[in-house]
Amino acid sequence: QVQLVESGGGSVQAGGSLRLSCAASARTSTSYTMGWFRQAPGKQREFVAAIGIFGWSDPYYADSVKGRFTISRDIAKNTVYLQMNSLKPEDTAVYSCAARFGSILTTPEYDYWGQGTQVTVSS
Repeated sequence: QVQLVESGGGSVQAGGSLRLSCAASARTSTSYTMGWFRQAPGKQREFVAAIGIFGWSDPYYADSVKGRFTISRDIAKNTVYLQMNSLKPEDTAVYSCAARFGSILTTPEYDYWGQGTQVTVSS
């Protein structure tokens, strides 16, 4: 079992930045792909970014966030981060981190999920 706890959400004006954190209860760097998904009201959950098992592959981003968001992991802290820059109102959503045993997927077939953290971007 892997427990995931997100933090760092909040409200920001368009053009601003936030950094989300996802702390895992167990070491994930050698076995688990970590991903970030988001869900806006009335919309389906969508893939944002993912980072693979340490050293196996490059991070992967949704086109809508490429160049603005950066996913990274701190192996010693069992924590994954999502640095979000140049935020837009359409980035407003509940952001959830997830872990899966295996390679990167852009669909939500992940094994473990956090509770989510709200990000609100005002224009």
